[in-house]
Amino acid sequence: MLKDLFGKRKKYATIPNHQAKTDVPEGLMQKCDGCHKIFYRKEMKKNLNVCPNCGHHHPLLAWDRIECLFDMESFQEWDKDLITSNPLQFPGYDEKMEKDRLKTGLNEGVITGKGVIEGQPAAVAVMDSSFRMGSMGSVIGEKIARAIENARKESLPFIIFAASGGARMQEGVLSLMQMTKTSIAIKRFSDAGGLMISVMTHPTTGGVSASFASLGDYNFAEPGALIGFAGRRIIEQTIREKLPDDFQTAEFQLKHGQLDKVVHRQEMKTLFITLLDMHKEGGEIS
Repeated sequence: MLKDLFGKRKKYATIPNHQAKTDVPEGLMQKCDGCHKIFYRKEMKKNLNVCPNCGHHHPLLAWDRIECLFDMESFQEWDKDLITSNPLQFPGYDEKMEKDRLKTGLNEGVITGKGVIEGQPAAVAVMDSSFRMGSMGSVIGEKIARAIENARKESLPFIIFAASGGARMQEGVLSLMQMTKTSIAIKRFSDAGGLMISVMTHPTTGGVSASFASLGDYNFAEPGALIGFAGRRIIEQTIREKLPDDFQTAEFQLKHGQLDKVVHRQEMKTLFITLLDMHKEGGEIS
């Protein structure tokens, strides 16, 4: 009688089957590395990969950065077909490079070219940390040097977004030589009166931070970006001192005079427009 009154009760909770689990699309959500809250990936992308809650700046792919910076359909890519070889015959290097090409759709860890920003022309180099952690090999150095030289010849201002773990170990001294190559190109560009804007994103370390990333007429960084040459542990072991918690952050570098400004990603384009307007025809303020 009581059974009829209350009906049958399930003894155990049901477990969703495999089909039910796959109904939720993979990659739909993204967890913030700063506040650990979860957001729709589309919402994060719309916000330029900046957390809507805490403002943490997540890495931005090179093409996404170019898309949000330049006027629609104005960007022209340079040296797209330059591909890294294996000059030192390092074991497994060719396979790793091919794997990254398939994963990212890029031939190398930097995209160079020119475009128009709110009606003002500019050349650009955008590094992408998703390709070999943005490590600087021969082709990255060559593409950046060529882009700077093209900017000089065409009297264009040059903007570079650095994102790198440093030199590419598989290319040994050839990687380190790119520091000199790019620095010389910047000197020629500067002597010709060119304007260079450098933006350091997370992370900008090693030989990249010690060369072209730090040689801009304006040196900016995104909030919270790791910027430095050697790692914290190596420095602490060398000087036998404990370093501050914010050591090598963009805010630390600004405080100690290594940067001109820490700029929120959503304010970057407006700042560029102002600077490009000040430096008409890509050069010094008249």
